[in-house]
Amino acid sequence: MASDDLFDGLPPPAAAPAGGGTGAASLSPPPPPPPAPAPAPAPKPALKSSLKRTKPSPSADATTSSPSAAAPESHVPEKRLRFRTTVDASETQVIEAMQKIASHIGNTSKFSKASKLALQLIEAGSVKPGTISHFFAILEAAMSSPGACNEPSVRADYHKLFDAAQGVTELFNQQQKNQFDIWVLHAVVANDLFTDDSFVFSKAVGKIKDAISALPVATVDDDNDEAAALAAASKTDSVTDNKTDHSAPAAASNSVADDSTHAAASEPGEESSDPFGLDGLLEHKLKKSERAREKAIAALNRKADEEEAKRFLKSQREALLKCLEIAARRYRIPWTQTAIDIFAKHAYDNVTRFTRQQRDAIVKLWNSIKEQQIRRKQGKSVSGKLDVNAFEYLQEKYSHEKISIRHSVGGGGERRATAWLG
Repeated sequence: MASDDLFDGLPPPAAAPAGGGTGAASLSPPPPPPPAPAPAPAPKPALKSSLKRTKPSPSADATTSSPSAAAPESHVPEKRLRFRTTVDASETQVIEAMQKIASHIGNTSKFSKASKLALQLIEAGSVKPGTISHFFAILEAAMSSPGACNEPSVRADYHKLFDAAQGVTELFNQQQKNQFDIWVLHAVVANDLFTDDSFVFSKAVGKIKDAISALPVATVDDDNDEAAALAAASKTDSVTDNKTDHSAPAAASNSVADDSTHAAASEPGEESSDPFGLDGLLEHKLKKSERAREKAIAALNRKADEEEAKRFLKSQREALLKCLEIAARRYRIPWTQTAIDIFAKHAYDNVTRFTRQQRDAIVKLWNSIKEQQIRRKQGKSVSGKLDVNAFEYLQEKYSHEKISIRHSVGGGGERRATAWLG
């Protein structure tokens, strides 16, 4: 008779395999095992360029073989090959270089190369208080002929040199600053008037107008000094040589007079002591002579300052008049005409700030420009149109126009405007 037990012949529950799960086991699965640790990354290979720079030492080989070699490799990209653009030169070498540049920069054919060397000295910071006098000598040699800076072959080089030299003007004394301002008018502002850029041209014209407005009104003494300078320039060389020969004895007599005041201190006396004790009685005379000498020196300094101010003012007027003449020669270019018209009118309105000969030149120039204005407005050009610029065209157009409060309707209220508006 068969057994009624359904589980007969089956293994006991404790011996059940782990894969055969029950309902309770399926509800709560066992936790997953922890992940295995990731393997350590391999060290990065060293750069070939870094190995070529320095010879590796045994200690370096040991560090590269260890896993901690990745830390110093982060600094390898910072070791870059750098080229030196400046040379550390002593002050004596810089002075010798400046003297050599000054000897060649006055030659127009060598100016381009010499000016580039001077620019390198400025960029390298070699222009210092100890070398500023030699650098000023370079600029002085370059401007030995003020008209040379406006020649087309060297115009751009002059502009670069004196534009860069404006960064070291704080090292100049007052006399050097005054002279440098005159050179800037010749080499920078005047050369800007040759440009093809209307913005640069207008900016240069504005600087010249401001400089003219800052000039003092010319006096009778200025006119007399100008007449005397023109008379001296018209004399022959022989007369000039005779004047220099006559001035030499006068200078010698003045030097003798100055030396006589302290001849007792400069020349050793036969007796080195005062046997009679009379030096004490002469102290007040010595003090009087010292005070008189100080007053004479102060008077000479004041006179020298006045002469320097006159020379600076004369040179400034000549440079501004030169700029006005350069601008007037460019009047044939249409886009320059409006700026030159305003510029020439400003100079004509301030003509009293110039000397007699300069006033005559400005009046002639203004009359010439006015004549060309009239010719442009009345004459015909090659194209058959009125030779006027845009400003004059609009000025002529709107001078006869009737302005209406109704924006789009003409002032006359003609029928065409009404029909156009519908």
